[in-house]
Amino acid sequence: MAFSTGSRINTNIAAYNALNALNAINREVGVHQLRLATGKRVNSAADDASGYVISKKMEGRSRSLSAAVNNVGDAQSVLGVAEGGYQTVADLLVQIKDKQVRASDGAFGADEKDAIAAEINKLMSEIDDINGQTKFNGQVLFKKDGAAAAYSASFQVGEASAESMTLSFTATTGATSLLGVAAGSVTSANISTLTVDTALTTVNAEIGSIGAQMNRLSVKESNLNTAITNTDAAKSRIMDADIAAEQISAVKLQILQQTATAQLAQANSNPQVFLSLFR
Repeated sequence: MAFSTGSRINTNIAAYNALNALNAINREVGVHQLRLATGKRVNSAADDASGYVISKKMEGRSRSLSAAVNNVGDAQSVLGVAEGGYQTVADLLVQIKDKQVRASDGAFGADEKDAIAAEINKLMSEIDDINGQTKFNGQVLFKKDGAAAAYSASFQVGEASAESMTLSFTATTGATSLLGVAAGSVTSANISTLTVDTALTTVNAEIGSIGAQMNRLSVKESNLNTAITNTDAAKSRIMDADIAAEQISAVKLQILQQTATAQLAQANSNPQVFLSLFR
């Protein structure tokens, strides 16, 4: 830094030095005021080039993890709809089992058994209806018979595209497939041939599989939320301003701004003392 004895007034070196210091302080004041206004330590790449790049990468990861959480939620919704449908089918099968046992009562005549068969036919028709009506976003979830295509969908449940989970419902759960007799074809003569126990085993196995998958998705959701929190915390350490520290720096610079302004005024007035030489 250049200094002057003060006796040369054509170029006021002291004033220039004070002005340069004041300009530097004003720039710093602006930086800290912007940080206090936005809450961010890095407001442009110029503030911290490497930190800015790293933070943007972290922001992308956080958003992809958030999207994966949404995917997990959709997968849970699909499983919830399917579980509700299977549980209703299971309840109907329990009713059919009850009536199958009742039909074997020797005290019943032909009319009573025919009435039981008619009721079973209605319950089986309802099972077929449930198979067709259990949908998610317009897609049928259940496979009614061997000719129907099984529902199968892949959900990305992680940051990378390879981190996916496939949901599928491959069991054939139409009334005919479950009970061995088509709905409307049950008579008092073939009630005993209905494979209700096997049907219940099939449906309950699907319900158990759904429960296991829902538990798995719950774990994934918890892990994703933890990863999001940790990623945001790491990004915050790079991008966010420490308000207390910034306020301390701003106050210090404001004081220096006032002292630099005072020194500039003093430096501009110093050459006037040489006027006395001309009196």
